[in-house]
Amino acid sequence: MIISIAQIVTVLVALLHCYFLWLEMFAWTTKARKVFRNFPQDLFVPTKSMAANQGLYNGFLAAGLFWSLLISSPIWSSNVALFFLVCVLVAGIYGGVTVSKKIFLIQGAPALVGILLWLSVKFI
Repeated sequence: MIISIAQIVTVLVALLHCYFLWLEMFAWTTKARKVFRNFPQDLFVPTKSMAANQGLYNGFLAAGLFWSLLISSPIWSSNVALFFLVCVLVAGIYGGVTVSKKIFLIQGAPALVGILLWLSVKFI
């Protein structure tokens, strides 16, 4: 039962990063203006390529998380999931400290829940 919950949280974190990819790569000058209201409106167009680069990294995180669920070995599946969830957690902590605490809540906290669930599977 715990492993399926860990997998569900991993999928949710991956989907969240797919959303970040879309927002930063394809909707930076449209939808992102509404999502990032505190970001200066006059900077969206000049930072479009920078945001797209960030989106690409979020896509890599999502791909790694999805990949972890396709690995047939339970040990390797959990190890890969943990690696990518830790990457997400570190990014969430960094964003929370340097930009806004909201970043930690949206990005880091779900990753932390996933990490704890995967660790509980490994040590039961």
